[in-house]
Amino acid sequence: MEIAKEQELDLVEISPKADPPVAKIIDYKKFLYEQKKREKVMKSKATKVIIKEIRFGPNTDDHDYEFKKNHGIKFLQDGAKLKAYVFFKGRSIVFKDQGEILLLRLAQDLEEYGKVEQMPKLEGKRMIMFIAPKKK
Repeated sequence: MEIAKEQELDLVEISPKADPPVAKIIDYKKFLYEQKKREKVMKSKATKVIIKEIRFGPNTDDHDYEFKKNHGIKFLQDGAKLKAYVFFKGRSIVFKDQGEILLLRLAQDLEEYGKVEQMPKLEGKRMIMFIAPKKK
């Protein structure tokens, strides 16, 4: 403590559980700054989950389906999760089975690019399905 006072710095206990406890003579504010900086770098290296959405109607045409499927392939190859959903407007809710068939067909077509995380499930006026990309 005397040495720390002479140098006008702080005596910081690094690991109190060690025997004997480890302490360093450093500028405490600089120590806190560097610790925050390290945490910020670790946080920026953490992977962020990106979710891309594809919307279908219950009576989506083959050409539109192929176009959207190709977008889905691109999203999965880029490493993003895919949220595919069929939106039922008005009375089209009677075509629930067509919507589910469409989503299952999409899951089958994208099988080599990603795996189904959640099977088609009806939530209100939407039937939603999640597909996660396959690891490289």
